[in-house]
Amino acid sequence: MNFYAYEGQEGRSIMFEQKEKGLIKNLIVLFFVAMFGVIIIQPGIARAAATVAPPVGVVDYISLINQHPDTAKGNAALKAEQEEMKKEFEDKAANLNDQEKQSLNLQLSQQLELKRQELLKPIVEKINVVITQVMEAKGLTIVVQKNSVVCGGQDITNEVLKKIMSK
Repeated sequence: MNFYAYEGQEGRSIMFEQKEKGLIKNLIVLFFVAMFGVIIIQPGIARAAATVAPPVGVVDYISLINQHPDTAKGNAALKAEQEEMKKEFEDKAANLNDQEKQSLNLQLSQQLELKRQELLKPIVEKINVVITQVMEAKGLTIVVQKNSVVCGGQDITNEVLKKIMSK
């Protein structure tokens, strides 16, 4: 019985040596696979790190509207419309109760807002055309309103304004 026990222990010893050698081979293979992976992936990481974020432009849209040459004309037309509506309200309000006055006031306010939008629309369209031209000339991928940006972006407001004024 001792003989079998001894043989069994020696058999185990040989088995452990073979497992150890197999484990070492596996670790070596794993090391080379990992190194190969790093070598393959590294250029992609370097490219990603070297990639610059797409250029973003910012513009102060309210300033552009306020300084647009057509805005003064639009404001004058809107003021004239407002005066007409004020007279209309005063003429009709004398014979109306409070609820009817409130309804008339709401109706005239809505008409005035529609007129404001009608006058503003061509100005906004002209500004958008110039913003697009400046954006393309500078190679920008997007332009956002300045008041929605906390930090960063290339301010193109002055360039857009100069181009608007030159037309």
